[in-house]
This record gives sequence, structure tokens and C-alpha cells, in this order.
Amino acid sequence: MTTPWQPHRRALVLFSGGQDSTTCLAWALAHFGHVETMGFDYGQRHRAELDCRATLRRSMIAQQAAWAPRLGDDHLLNVDVLGQLGASAMTDEVAIAMQADGLPNTFVPGRNLLFFTLAAALAYRRGLDVLVGGMSQTDYSGYPDCRDNTLKALQVALSLGVDRPLTLETPLMWLDKADTWELARQLGGDALAELVRTQTHTCYLNQRDTLHAWGYGCGQCPACTLRAQGHRQWMARQHHA
Repeated sequence: MTTPWQPHRRALVLFSGGQDSTTCLAWALAHFGHVETMGFDYGQRHRAELDCRATLRRSMIAQQAAWAPRLGDDHLLNVDVLGQLGASAMTDEVAIAMQADGLPNTFVPGRNLLFFTLAAALAYRRGLDVLVGGMSQTDYSGYPDCRDNTLKALQVALSLGVDRPLTLETPLMWLDKADTWELARQLGGDALAELVRTQTHTCYLNQRDTLHAWGYGCGQCPACTLRAQGHRQWMARQHHA
């Protein structure tokens, strides 16, 4: 279902500096009258993504003049308490592997639940009513806090918890990675797709010294593999269109 232009609504985007959250920021700017961004420093190994955030915000509104008056403040929170709860391949120098429970050790339990809870608290203070996240149940590593049912339940709990109606929007939920590349192109043309390719960061191992056809990264970690595969599929679809 197509989301209409809603100039009266005010959104807060969980904005990491990665491909998915950048596409979600573009989507929010195309649909809502006021958009703020929120990032989290939780001691992640791929800290390069945090360094991308300010450049991406500036570049996106430079490319799309209509978005400039809609983009509001950025908020960056330190939530290193996640690392204190236990080690994961996202926060510690350990090899990426599958756990006994069938989930990869890149899973940080409670991360998205905490992020949205903090976003709801900030939204309460800032008069925002839409929370936007880049979670996807289509192309994901089995993370239980990326599932549609989890986030629908969370929307109910958060709205009750702050006694205000909040909408959790996940525009990538039913898209594969190739679809995500295409959504960026639809929202901002080839210029935005190229910005996503060259200025976002996804690599879990924080490598940013080699620019591939699909962007920077090690090319081997799960995040790079998924991103590269999606880019190849997207390019193939364009070729056969």
C-alpha cells in the first residue's frame, strides 16, 4: 500500500548511517512534513557508519531541495549499556558465527527494542508521532526483533506507555535488498542511489578502504554479502527491464 504525503505528521528516523536507514530517511522525507533523526553509539565495531551520518544528511538535502525544510534536528545517544549485557560479534573482536540457538552472534538481544523505546521517549519530548526503522523480515539474519509481529506489538506497547498514539513505520519490511536499492532510486533518482553506494556504511568489520560496485566494505561479512548480492540483482533487473 502506497503511503500518502502527510505534511501534518512528524517523524523520527532511526538513522545509523547504513544503507537501510538512509533509504528510510529518504522515504520519511518524501512522506512527512517534519523529520528528525536519531543515532546510537553502542560500541559497535562498524563505527564508520556513525561518521557517515552528518555527510549523508547534508548531501541528501543538497540533492533534493524540497527535503531541506523538512529535515530537522539530529540526536545521537550513547547506549554502551548494550555491550555491558554481554559480548556479540557486533561489539567485540570475535569471529562471526552461528550460535547454538540458531541465531548469528551478530544478534544484539534487545537492541531494536531499546532503540525504539528511546525513540518513543524522545518523540514524546519533541512532539513526534511516527517512528521509522529499517528492519526487514525479507532479507535478514533471523533477528527476532526485526520481525513484523514484534514491531507491531511494540507499537501498541509504546503508544500505551507514553499515552500517545505512535506509528512504527518499517518501509523495508517486505523488501529484499534489491528492492531497497530500487526504492532509493525511486525516491531520489540515480543521484541518491549513488550516494547510498558511496557514502553509506554497512560492513560489520568496519572496512572502508575499497570501493566495490556495491559500496565500501570487506566483501566477506554477512552485511557485505547481502548488500553485494542485492546490488547485483538490482542491476540485473534494470538490465532486463
